[in-house]
Amino acid sequence: MKKILIGILLVILYCFPFVYFSMYQDFANGSMRGYVVMIVVTVFLAYFGKAYSHTLFLIIGNLLSVIISFYFISEMAGNERWEGYFKPISPYQLLILVSLLNLIPQFFAIKATKNHKNKEIDSLD
Repeated sequence: MKKILIGILLVILYCFPFVYFSMYQDFANGSMRGYVVMIVVTVFLAYFGKAYSHTLFLIIGNLLSVIISFYFISEMAGNERWEGYFKPISPYQLLILVSLLNLIPQFFAIKATKNHKNKEIDSLD
């Protein structure tokens, strides 16, 4: 039961539109800090999720984050400055690219958690 509650909490935290937030920070402030915040937070969530819950909740959370980011990006579709800012690719293509690239550090966090758990089990034997 505890794993399910933690998993639900993770999904709720992942519902933040990380990619949209990062893109908007880049667009509004010309700052890459949004991308750094996205990576740090999602890596922490992936590590925490693997340690205390199930990987399925991480997958669901990532998908929901992309869907919610897609919604907010589509709301900006009429803004010509927004459309032209991310050239040569469209904001939708950047959403997919950043979302896929953001999975890489999360994958390493999950692997690190698994290795950490295995070492703890070995030290108990």
